[in-house]
Amino acid sequence: MKLTAKGRYAVMAVADLAKHGQSGPVSLSEISLRQGISLSFLEQIFGRLRKAGVVQSSRGAKGGYTLTDPASAVTLDRIIAAVDEQVRAHGCDPAKRAGCTGTNSKCLTHDLWGALESHIGEFLARVTVADVVEGKSFALEAAE
Repeated sequence: MKLTAKGRYAVMAVADLAKHGQSGPVSLSEISLRQGISLSFLEQIFGRLRKAGVVQSSRGAKGGYTLTDPASAVTLDRIIAAVDEQVRAHGCDPAKRAGCTGTNSKCLTHDLWGALESHIGEFLARVTVADVVEGKSFALEAAE
C-alpha cells in the first residue's frame, strides 16, 4: 500500500489544527514545531487544503488557519484527496491499456488489491478528524 508523507502529514497537521484551533487561527509555525513537519512542506500542504476548501486562512498578527467545517464533518479521505493523494494497493496503472502483467490480462491478485483499496477508502471516509483528536480506537472488528 502506498500513502506518501504528504498524505500522512496532511492528516497530522489538520488534526493538530482541530485540536489547537478552537480559540482562533493557528499558525503553520506552531503546527511545524508540534508535529515535526518542515514549514515549507506545511505551506505546500496547506495551499492545497485551502484550495480544496478544507481550511481557510486569515492574515495579520493573529492570523493563521482554521478548519472551514467542524472537525466532526471533515473525513480523512477528504484531506488525502485535497493533497492529490491516492491510496493504492495495486501495482497497476489504470491509465495504461495493458493490464497488470504487461498484457491485456489482469494479474492473479488484481481483484484482491482492488478490494483492499476499496476497504481502505471506506475506512478513511468513515473516520473524521474529531475521531483522531479524541483518540478513538480504530481496531478492526473481529470477523464473524
